[in-house]
Amino acid sequence: MPNAGPTAALAAEALGARLPPLLVAADRVASTVAQGVHGRRRVGQGDSFWQFRRFVSGDPLARIDWRQSAKSGRGAPEGWFIRETEWEAAQTVCLWRDASASMRWRSRQVAVEKGDRANLLLLSLASLLLRGGERVMMMHNDARPVASRAGLDRLVAELQAADDENGLPPSVRLPRHGTVVLFSDFLSPLDEIRALIGRFAAVPVTGYLLQILDPAETALPYQGRVRFRGMEHDGDALIPRVESVRDAYAQRLKAQQDGLAAICATAGFGFGVHHTDHPPEMALLTLYQALEAR
Repeated sequence: MPNAGPTAALAAEALGARLPPLLVAADRVASTVAQGVHGRRRVGQGDSFWQFRRFVSGDPLARIDWRQSAKSGRGAPEGWFIRETEWEAAQTVCLWRDASASMRWRSRQVAVEKGDRANLLLLSLASLLLRGGERVMMMHNDARPVASRAGLDRLVAELQAADDENGLPPSVRLPRHGTVVLFSDFLSPLDEIRALIGRFAAVPVTGYLLQILDPAETALPYQGRVRFRGMEHDGDALIPRVESVRDAYAQRLKAQQDGLAAICATAGFGFGVHHTDHPPEMALLTLYQALEAR
């Protein structure tokens, strides 16, 4: 893969320029899928305290805990706090997408980078979940849940600001019995991914891993002498005849995917693969139905 990705600063700037139309595209994808699925809005009750969180625009005033708010010593609305229960936390879906260098790549076969497709699917899923009455939050420090589609703009801002360069989600506090959805190429060592999912399962939370790959990463369609450049400090590799290693490469990729599927099955997570030359609606529908089933 040619290592032609921009620096982190330039990538963030480019993402910011694309986000408004990206949000429009995400809402369009979500609207298409929403026509074929039912909402996930659930009824239930539970008053076991989980946490206080800061008031955000759109929260009902009746939800404010005035005693805790008074302790903050700050004025309205910065000093207001909402009291959340464990049942409310269980309705929260935490989203993360890989922004590492390997995601900023595409082959000549497709017009979209893996990272762009991850952003689109994340925002589309958020829009769809919010339509169904779920609460959504990004996985980063100080993240706060969004409870209505009016909060999508905040998710967009958090997506732009998130610095996920190491290929794995940050270590943050997650709501017990909630759900996590991770978008990445998941080409990191299986031991690292196993440890990550093990930490999630211990919270406990359940979730879904969607592996996003360029079609060239699956088929390895190159011929002859090719130099592959590492995207993440893994060096270059000069292959005299690419066709001679295609079968071995396919076996390695299958072993990675089989390992990911086994890790997810052990933890009660779902696992799927999406190729960037396929429609995003197909991946979103499969993902949404998997979450609904769980």
